[in-house]
Amino acid sequence: MFSVKRLRMAINLLIYLSVFLGLLLILQIYGVVSEGLFYSILIGWITYFILAVLTFMNKGFVYPIVLVLATLTLMVSLPQTTHYTFIIKGNILASITFLAGSSFQIVLLILIPLYLKRRKGGKLTN
Repeated sequence: MFSVKRLRMAINLLIYLSVFLGLLLILQIYGVVSEGLFYSILIGWITYFILAVLTFMNKGFVYPIVLVLATLTLMVSLPQTTHYTFIIKGNILASITFLAGSSFQIVLLILIPLYLKRRKGGKLTN
């Protein structure tokens, strides 16, 4: 089993990687998608960036917000058929961005509740 400290480290790393992939996504979609969609994604990325900074500052309230943001990200991203077109057409960078980003969000949805439960239950040591 993972210690609370290792869970926290893994969650933090996934948050930082999500910010990096989000920036990669923004660079890929600039000028390709509508202005409204671009700014919606940019606002989501800025939110994630702020949460990453707060995570770095070890603010305890961040993880539940990241949980909500990860859920919203998947709800918006997974139904988009254009994302799957990237994979079919062999657009490697866009495919990796989509697959890795979605995977990170799914893992966050698993690890954050586990971390919060273990931290409160005191079952694992720091």
